[in-house]
Amino acid sequence: MADGDVARRRVVAHGQVQGVFFRAALKEHAEAQAVAGWARNRADGAMEAAFEGPPWAVEQLVAWCADGPEKARVSRLDLIEEEPQGIRGFRVR
Repeated sequence: MADGDVARRRVVAHGQVQGVFFRAALKEHAEAQAVAGWARNRADGAMEAAFEGPPWAVEQLVAWCADGPEKARVSRLDLIEEEPQGIRGFRVR
């Protein structure tokens, strides 16, 4: 992919987002869309993730994070646009 064909976004989901399989479900969605990145729980109770891949796929993941898996309750989703870093694979931290 050319650099213009790759987008990177970081999201921070607030609310009931830990202990509801958010990261595991997110990893499945990312891998299905061939999007690289990572997801981790934060000490403040939020879930943070970064996505890198085709812009349409990255935006789909961002939109998914606004709701998350069935048991999640996302009260706020912060979105940060970043420069692609060339990462590969998706890992849960």
